[in-house]
Amino acid sequence: MAVVTFTTDFGTQDAYAGAMKGVVLSLAPDAVLVDITHQVPRQDVAAGALALAHAAPLFPPGSIHVAVVDPGVGAERADLVVEAAGHVFVGPDNGVLAMAAPPPRQAFRIDNPRFRREPVSPTFHGRDVFAVTAGRMARGAAPREAGPALPAIVEIGAATDGPLASECAGTVVHVDRFGNLVTSLVGGRTDGSWQLRCAGRRFVATGGRTYADVEVGALLVYEGSGGRIEIAVRDGSAAALTGAGAGSRLELSRRP
Repeated sequence: MAVVTFTTDFGTQDAYAGAMKGVVLSLAPDAVLVDITHQVPRQDVAAGALALAHAAPLFPPGSIHVAVVDPGVGAERADLVVEAAGHVFVGPDNGVLAMAAPPPRQAFRIDNPRFRREPVSPTFHGRDVFAVTAGRMARGAAPREAGPALPAIVEIGAATDGPLASECAGTVVHVDRFGNLVTSLVGGRTDGSWQLRCAGRRFVATGGRTYADVEVGALLVYEGSGGRIEIAVRDGSAAALTGAGAGSRLELSRRP
């Protein structure tokens, strides 16, 4: 039984995600369908890439991952199926697959008519190309059957600025639904008291392991489940308190 996952910015208000699932099940009725998320911020390719990279390695080997965050749909960019890290990834060649499908990888352009519905809507490749390809993969087709091999794909990576240090600077790469600021800092000791500078303001934060290490309403510096340094407010929103968002620069320094 093949596992097929979905990562999109479609939301759940409309029928787009359901239409993709219907196409997959029409080709592979026994497939196990799993939503990673349909709440990627609209047209935010980097956020989609980060979500997929965070979740995909936790699925069984051979899983098929469909990612559609595609502001350039219908334009001159390839439709891809990629083999990497023991998984198969399907989506547009705009960087959304690259973080989850690291080298060494094999990439193929989806050109074979068997891997596309007819007619293909110029605005819904998720249904007419990527879902069909995922369904074919779930039935046992090999990625190379989709079309010609490609020497490279569009790369995108979440910024990394090294580990947390006594004096360091980074970037907010993502704001989750709780308002936690996921930063470009990876690893390092979080204990102690910190000064945080961002969005033109200064704050005092406490380092810890988890939210209960600080009082309600206090800022916390901690290592998140994805290995990145995060800024949170216990029972609140760090984004709302600080005014920071994705792309904001921040500085952290240890206080005596």
